[in-house]
Amino acid sequence: MKLKNKEIQGMGKEELEEKLLELKKDLIKQNAQIATGTSPKSPGQVRMTKKTIARILTVLKSKGGEKKQ
Repeated sequence: MKLKNKEIQGMGKEELEEKLLELKKDLIKQNAQIATGTSPKSPGQVRMTKKTIARILTVLKSKGGEKKQ
């Protein structure tokens, strides 16, 4: 799930934290599929998810609400 920077910056702190949790769970599922040998639906999805997580963490940090991993 890709979110644009403007969408991320427009969200509140609580929304960002919820989205971050959701994306982390999604990433765990994707990594589990890869580990079991199942081919993922979209191979680029893992990379896109990681980048979106990084964007959210950057925005959270800039808003002053540091989120520990």
